[in-house]
Amino acid sequence: MTGSGQPPAAIDWGAGHYETTAAQLAPAAAVAVQRASLRPGERVLDLGCGTGNAALLAVRAGTTVTGVDPAARLLEVARDRAAAEGAEIDFTTGNAASIPLTEASVDAIVSVFAVIFAPDPGDAAAEMCRVLGPCGRIVLSAWLPAGTVFEMNSVAADTVRRAVGAPAPAKGFPWHDRDALAGLFGTYGFGVELEEHSLTFSAASVDEYLEVESRNHPMAVTGIAILEQLGQAEALRKRLHHILTDGNEDPNAFRATSRYVVAILTRHGGRTQEGY
Repeated sequence: MTGSGQPPAAIDWGAGHYETTAAQLAPAAAVAVQRASLRPGERVLDLGCGTGNAALLAVRAGTTVTGVDPAARLLEVARDRAAAEGAEIDFTTGNAASIPLTEASVDAIVSVFAVIFAPDPGDAAAEMCRVLGPCGRIVLSAWLPAGTVFEMNSVAADTVRRAVGAPAPAKGFPWHDRDALAGLFGTYGFGVELEEHSLTFSAASVDEYLEVESRNHPMAVTGIAILEQLGQAEALRKRLHHILTDGNEDPNAFRATSRYVVAILTRHGGRTQEGY
C-alpha cells in the first residue's frame, strides 16, 4: 500500500477484540441511558450498539429495545450477552445512514460514541429523526478533542494516513459542539442540552495499557497491520508510549482522564427530563 495515495480501508469494528474497549466505556453508557429518562413500555434504539452496553441497560428499564450496528461479530456478542441475562433485544445489522426501522417507530435513541463515526452527519441526523416519534428524544455521547488518549489516537491515525499516502481528511463534524448540533438537528425541531462528563482509562502500567489497546481496539489492530507491512509499527509504538507517559496521571500505574459530552436532544414542545 506504500505510496498508493489511497486512504486506509474503512475500520472493521469486528476486528480485534472490541469487547475490551466496550467494557471501559460501560460507565458512559450508563450515563447516556440515565439521561434518556426511559419509561417502561417505551421503544428504544441503541444506534451503534456494539456489544450491547446501552441496550442491556435500557431493557432493564422495561423498554422494548432494538440494537443496530454494522459489525456482525459485535452483534453476535451482544446477542450472547442478552441471552445470558434472559433479555429480549432485537439486534440487527445497519448503520446511521440507513437505519432498518420504520418511520416514527421509536421513542428514544441512545448512541454512545457511535453516531459520531458516521461518514455523513446530515444523513445520520435525517435517519435518526425519521425513525423517532413526535415526542422522542436523542441522547448521544461524543469525545472532547483533548487529553492524552485523544492525542494518542490522533497521532496513530495520522501516522497510518501518512504511511499509505492518503490526503489529509476534511475536518470532521464537531459532535461535541452545542451550536453545531443545534444547526444539524434544529431544522427537525430539536433543542440541545449539553453536559460534560469524564471517563478514566487505567492499567497497571503504560506498557500494559498500550499493549492491550494495540492488541484489541479495532482501529489499532487495523492500523498496526498496515504499519507492520511497511516496517513503521515500532516507531509509532515508541511515540505513543512517550505520549502516554507524559500524560500519565498515576505515578505508580497508568491513568488518563478523557472528557466527553452527553447531548440530550428533544423536540420543541416534546418531552423534557421532568416529563411531558
